[in-house]
Amino acid sequence: MTTASGKVVRCAVYTRVSTDAGLDQEFNSLDAQFDAAQAYIRSQAHAGWSMIKTRYDDGGFSGGSTDRPALQKLLADIRDGKVKVIVVYKVDRLTRSLADFAKLIELFDRHGVSFVSVTQQFNTTTSMGRLTLNVLLSFAQFEREVTSERIRDKIGASKRKGLWVGGVVPLGYHAKDRKITMVESEAATVRHIFRRYLELGSLNLLLSDLRAAGVTTRVRALAGGRTVGGIPFTRGPVAYLLRNRFYIGEVRYKGEIFPGEQPPILDRGLFDAVQARLEQQRTHHTTTRQTSDALLMGLIFDDQGQRMTPTYAVKNGVRYRYYISSSLHQGSKARAGTLNRVPAIEIETLVIAAVRKRFTVQMTAHPGSRTMRKANANDPAGPTDKSLIATHVLRVDVMSGQLAVTLKSVHRGSEPQDAMCGTIAEQLSPPAGNKVSSNEEHRNSMGAQLLIPWIKRPSKLPRKIIRPSNVALGTDNRPIRAETRAKLVAAIAKGRHWLDEIIVGTVNIEQIANRERCSIRQVNMTISLAFLAPNLVQAAVDGRLPRGIGVSNLRDAPAEWSQQLSLLGLSS
Repeated sequence: MTTASGKVVRCAVYTRVSTDAGLDQEFNSLDAQFDAAQAYIRSQAHAGWSMIKTRYDDGGFSGGSTDRPALQKLLADIRDGKVKVIVVYKVDRLTRSLADFAKLIELFDRHGVSFVSVTQQFNTTTSMGRLTLNVLLSFAQFEREVTSERIRDKIGASKRKGLWVGGVVPLGYHAKDRKITMVESEAATVRHIFRRYLELGSLNLLLSDLRAAGVTTRVRALAGGRTVGGIPFTRGPVAYLLRNRFYIGEVRYKGEIFPGEQPPILDRGLFDAVQARLEQQRTHHTTTRQTSDALLMGLIFDDQGQRMTPTYAVKNGVRYRYYISSSLHQGSKARAGTLNRVPAIEIETLVIAAVRKRFTVQMTAHPGSRTMRKANANDPAGPTDKSLIATHVLRVDVMSGQLAVTLKSVHRGSEPQDAMCGTIAEQLSPPAGNKVSSNEEHRNSMGAQLLIPWIKRPSKLPRKIIRPSNVALGTDNRPIRAETRAKLVAAIAKGRHWLDEIIVGTVNIEQIANRERCSIRQVNMTISLAFLAPNLVQAAVDGRLPRGIGVSNLRDAPAEWSQQLSLLGLSS
C-alpha cells in the first residue's frame, strides 16, 4: 500500500446491515458506514489511496453467509484485479463467520488484497494482528449465534402460547398486525373441501371434483411484486390442507399440539371424521410398482467402490439401459470411478453366463446337494436369470479389463466348494487377474470370486484428427474441445453473415460495429474467418482440428489457403 513507486492503490468500500429497516431514509446506516470509510481513505491520500467509484452495499443481508450480491460483486472485482484494499466500518460488516473469514483471507492473500477496519486498528500482515482479528471475529460469531438462539427461543415460546409468528397464512385466514383473522369466502372453500372429501372418500376424486368446480389456490402477491397461486389444487397441497390442525384452532410445534389464537373454521367432528378417513385410506392403500428389469440393481459397483444405479436413454424409439455411478448420478463426477457408465445388457449377459456355468458345474459334481435340490425344486428347467443372480451373486465390481463377481458363501453343511471354486476361477479369469477387496461387512458372506475378462467398447467412433506436421507420433494429439469448436464454428458463421451483409450493401463495417457494440477491428477480424480454406472449415465443423487451435489462431489468416495450413503447422 506504499507509494514509493508512485502507484495508485485502488480502494473499495464495503457496507452491510442485517435488516432493511430504515433503508428508505434519506441518510441511512449504509450511508453512515460509507462516509466514515470514505473519510478514512482520504486521510491516506499521502499513501496513494484512491477510492473507486463502484459502491458495494448489502442492505438486509446477514453476515453469517457470503451469499450477498454486493459481496459477490466485490469478490469478482478482486479476482479481476480491480481492487487492492477493502475498507469496512467494522470487521463484522464483512462477515460474522470464522469459516467464511478464513476463505476470504485466503482469497485476499492469493490476489494481494488487504482490508482495513475504520474503527478497529490491527495489521493483518503480522501474527499478532491476525490473532486480534480472529478474536474479534470469534466474538462476532458468538454474538450471531446467541442472537439466533434468542430468536428461536422466542418463536418457540410464541408457538406454545398459540401466537402467530409469521409464514404463509393457511387458506381461509388473513394476517394483519401479527393477528390472524378469518376470511369468510375462503373459509367456505375450506369447509367445502373437507365435506367433499368425506363424500367422495378419495383424494384423486376430490381433485377431479375441485377442478371441475373451478376451485383454485389462493392468489398471493410476493414481496418482489410477482403473484403466485390461482391454479388448480394438486395432491400434496390438498393432503396437507386436510391434515392441518390450524383449522380447528390448534397449533403444532415440534410434534406437540397447543391451543391457537386463531378462530376455528371447522368443527372438531368434521375434522376428526376426515382424519379417520385419511388414516383408513392410508392403511388400505397398496402401491403397485413396476418391476425393474435391472438384474444387478444394488449389486454392481464401479472401480472406486461407488454403487452404480440403473438408468436408460431413448434414441430413435429404442431404449438403451445403462448402469452409472451414483456419484455421477448426483452430479459429483470427481468421486465416480473411471468406468462410471456401462451398458447394462452386456454386463448382465456376461455375469449370468459365468454364474450359470458355475451352477452347471455344481449340478454335475454334486447333483444331490441341498443347494441344488432347493434351486430346482420348483423349476425343473433351471432357475431364471433373476433368481440365479439373487441366489448366488453378492456383488459385481466393474474394473479395468475385467468384471469381478463375488458370490455368496455356501453355509456350513452344504456341498464342498473349494476345489470347484478353483476350477471355475481358472476357467473364467485371465491368468494374472487382480483380486478385488470387499468391504469388511461383507467378509462373512463372501464366497468364491469369478473374474470375467471385459473391456468397455468406446461410446463414440474415433475421429480422424488433422495431425500437425511438426508433431511427433506418440505425443498428445487430442481433438479440439467441444466448447472451443462451438465458439469457432459460431464465429465463422458470424463472419460469413457479416460479409454477406457488406456485399449486398445493406450495412458497412462501421454500422456493424455500432450494432454489435464492438470495435471496427473486431468486426474485421471476425469477417476474416469467412476466407478460411474449405477443408479447415469442414474440419472445424467435424471437430477434427487438433486441440490448441481456436478463433484467435484463425483470425486474420493469409488469403492463400495453403499458407493457412502451413501457418498452423497442419498437413493438407
